[in-house]
Amino acid sequence: MSNQQPPIVTNRLSLSPIADTDIHHVYSGLSNPKVIKHYGVSYDSLEATRAQMEWFAKAEQCWWAIRSADNQTFYGAGGINDIDYDTGTAEIGLWLLPPFWGKGIMTEAMPLITNYGMEELGLTRIEGFVESENTGCKRALAKLDFRYERTIEETDPETKKVVMVDVYATTKP
Repeated sequence: MSNQQPPIVTNRLSLSPIADTDIHHVYSGLSNPKVIKHYGVSYDSLEATRAQMEWFAKAEQCWWAIRSADNQTFYGAGGINDIDYDTGTAEIGLWLLPPFWGKGIMTEAMPLITNYGMEELGLTRIEGFVESENTGCKRALAKLDFRYERTIEETDPETKKVVMVDVYATTKP
């Protein structure tokens, strides 16, 4: 597995392309009931998580592992997916392990990801789809120049449960 995006490092965070060796961390996050409550993707085994690792490696995805600046602590993952170079659009996504919620990691990582999408990938619009009940994520998007646009109704393909999703977007000036 090899994504082409470069690492991004700040004083506090290190974003590096997700590697095959990150599978244990990805499984830890995407099997955690608190993380998957609003995420829409979950796995019940390490083997099943390989599907997510294959998804990360696709050309239309650009995801990073989010770690401490010294690369010793894995916080979560974030990136841009469903990249459409013809229209200049994509979707942003991010999840963090619960011990790192409320520590400003999301609000520090999201602009790095958005800027990469706009500046390096040439995107002109990045959307965020957030379950309406996920107030923490909606607050983070609002702080980061993502505008609320509308609420849509989606049906979870596995559970058939109807979920209300708020759509936020930011555009290149």
